[in-house]
Amino acid sequence: MNKLIINLFFMMAIFACSTEQKSESDTSSTVPTETETNDWIYLFDGSSTEGWRAYNGDKLPPGWAIKDSALTFSTEQILEEDYDYKGSKDIIYGAEEFDNFELYVEWKIPAGGNSGIFYHLKEGYDGPPVVSPEYQLIDDEGYTKIHDITDYNKSLGYTENPEELKPLQQTASDYAMHPASHDKILHPVGEWNSSKIVFTPQKVEHWLNGQKVLEFVPWSDEWYEKKNSDKWKNSPDYGKFKTGYIGFQDHGSDLSFKNIKIRKL
Repeated sequence: MNKLIINLFFMMAIFACSTEQKSESDTSSTVPTETETNDWIYLFDGSSTEGWRAYNGDKLPPGWAIKDSALTFSTEQILEEDYDYKGSKDIIYGAEEFDNFELYVEWKIPAGGNSGIFYHLKEGYDGPPVVSPEYQLIDDEGYTKIHDITDYNKSLGYTENPEELKPLQQTASDYAMHPASHDKILHPVGEWNSSKIVFTPQKVEHWLNGQKVLEFVPWSDEWYEKKNSDKWKNSPDYGKFKTGYIGFQDHGSDLSFKNIKIRKL
């Protein structure tokens, strides 16, 4: 009998230990700390918009809110030809500037949606695009079914099929500078995608859904040649800053972002 009791207590102790270990390891419902995630810093944890504000502003613009643990922008879709860039509601994480980094974010857009991820962003300009590099987010397949970009593309010198979205304008491209790979994996509109930007002075990488789709060297001779020969040739401060804010672009469509985190390099 004594042996049976001892065995029973031994089994109960093992069960209690196992339960405690499972409880300690099951942290999927909480946001890890910076130390627990190898120096990842959460810019948005699904519960607070602390640190986020309008570009050139002191608070979040109307339309931005937390919905279903995602940082969302809700608006009536505005056609490309009617969009007022000066009235845009771009936002930045204004609590800290970053120089070399690895940024990860999950996002989704609707049919005809358009947005972008900015970095090394400085304030005081009419808008982020003239100063900040942009990781493009757009409905590759359906954007031109809703929006007429013919005149816009003609103004950039595209004379062949100006009604089409060009490689430099498609998702994961370094907008108007470097095109993303053609064999990228892009999930359909309305579904979540993940993007990653890795920036160092030696190399910039763009990732989409776990696949590297672009690599280039910033401030190289090739970089300056591209910058000075196309869309940014009349934007002297484009891409010149080596530190700045992270930002998201409002381009007249609904947007959703989550799991926004950054790691300093």
